[in-house]
Amino acid sequence: MMRETFDEVAELYDRVRPRYPRALVEELARVADLGPHRRVLEVAPGTGQLTAPLAAFGCRITAVELGPALADVARRRLREFPHVSVETADFERWPLPREPFDLVVCATAFHWLDPAVRVVRTADALRPGGRFARVTTEHVAGGSIDFFARAQRCYERWDPATPPGLRLEDASVVATDTGELERSGRFEHVVVTRYTQDITYSADQYIDVLLTYSGHRALGETARRGLLSCVRELIETRHGGSVTKRYLHELIIATRV
Repeated sequence: MMRETFDEVAELYDRVRPRYPRALVEELARVADLGPHRRVLEVAPGTGQLTAPLAAFGCRITAVELGPALADVARRRLREFPHVSVETADFERWPLPREPFDLVVCATAFHWLDPAVRVVRTADALRPGGRFARVTTEHVAGGSIDFFARAQRCYERWDPATPPGLRLEDASVVATDTGELERSGRFEHVVVTRYTQDITYSADQYIDVLLTYSGHRALGETARRGLLSCVRELIETRHGGSVTKRYLHELIIATRV
């Protein structure tokens, strides 16, 4: 399965994947009233990119991660927080505790869960009035715009699934999809806040980031090597050895009815 490819590069994933903006973390903590009195379930924490800053508020966190290598890295990162536990399990089959949670959070991973059960199981894990927080991450127009337009030719050459002429959208026109939560009958008061951040990468750093993306890992070895060589050459010869990528993070918070 594509979602299991991240476990193959757990250490690299931990090192290069972007952290979440501090303002996003603080808004989530404010809305959920995080503190030692709160029980939190994090679904698919990866290596703990969001877990660690949430744990700093003192809340008790149970993190359920599918990948054993990712979970091991998360445990190492989170060992300074005795109130955090990481379980290696598939959330879709994980037995929910009898005591419900105050907050369920899933960052940049909810789309990997089975749409037939993900909203229902999330609601079942929460107490009435508890909050579900979903964080999405998108690559949007900004930063080294010319580079990403030129890199499209690398993808069209080496990845046959690439739509021709694809261009990044501005954050202002990226649509937020909250319909799944609103139609479920299990959640209400859906609120969305948005945050952008620009991160500059050297050629080596950017290639490392690409190596943690499922689509790149799913390519055959020859195609992946050709694509990455094309991208690296473009950065080094046309863009002075570094590029800037703009991320859009959406914090979507809903209340369990």
